[in-house]
Amino acid sequence: MSNRSSFLPDHINEYVLRTTLREDPILRELRDVTDKHPRAGMLSGADQVQFLQLLVRLIGAKRCIEVGVFTGYTSLAIAMAMPDEGRIVSCDISDEFTSIGKPFWKRAGVESKIDLRLAPATETLDALIANGESGTYDFAYIDADKSGYDAYYERLLQLLRPNGLIGIDNVLWSGEVAEESNHDEDTAALRALNLKIGKDERVDEVLLTIGDGLTIVRKR
Repeated sequence: MSNRSSFLPDHINEYVLRTTLREDPILRELRDVTDKHPRAGMLSGADQVQFLQLLVRLIGAKRCIEVGVFTGYTSLAIAMAMPDEGRIVSCDISDEFTSIGKPFWKRAGVESKIDLRLAPATETLDALIANGESGTYDFAYIDADKSGYDAYYERLLQLLRPNGLIGIDNVLWSGEVAEESNHDEDTAALRALNLKIGKDERVDEVLLTIGDGLTIVRKR
C-alpha cells in the first residue's frame, strides 16, 4: 500500500510536505534509500511519521514498541523523539530489511535506544508480558501483517499503561475496508478490527485519514 495518502490530490500532499515537514537529514536519507526498495510502499509516510513523533513528545514517552520495522525509518524517528533514556522494542522477522536501517540508527546516535527483536511479534510481546512488563509502556505503533493486527492490538493494550497510546497504520487500506464485497483476508481483518475498536470501551479512539488511514487509541 502507498506510503502517502491516496485520499489527497497530489498538489495538496506536496504542499503539506513542502510547508510543514520537519525531517532530520538522516531520516530523509533513510527514506530516500527506502523509496528505491522494491517494497517501498510498506514505508509509512513522512508526514504521518512526523505526527507519531509529535505524539511521542506530547506524552513524554520513554518506553515504546513497534510491530513491523521494515527498513527502520519509523524506529529511527521514534527513537529520535524520545529522551536519552528512552527505548523502543522494535519487532520484525526480517534481518534483510531491518539491516538497511541499522547504519542510520548508528549515525543518528540512537542505536542504543532501539532494541530490535527478530522473531514473530506475538512471541516477542508474549515474552514482555511474561517478564512482568504489562502496564509499563507509553506508546506503540502497529504496521505489519494485517491479519495479525488484532493479536498485536490485544497484547499491546495489556503492555500499555493507562493513558498510553497505540497508532495503527493502514486501517483504510486504500478504501477497500469500505467495499463490503471485498472479503480478502487482509481487508476482512482490518474491517473487523475497525469495528471492534469503534466499540471498545477499554479505549478512546479516532480514525484519521492521514496516510492510508491511521487509528489512534488511548488506553483508559
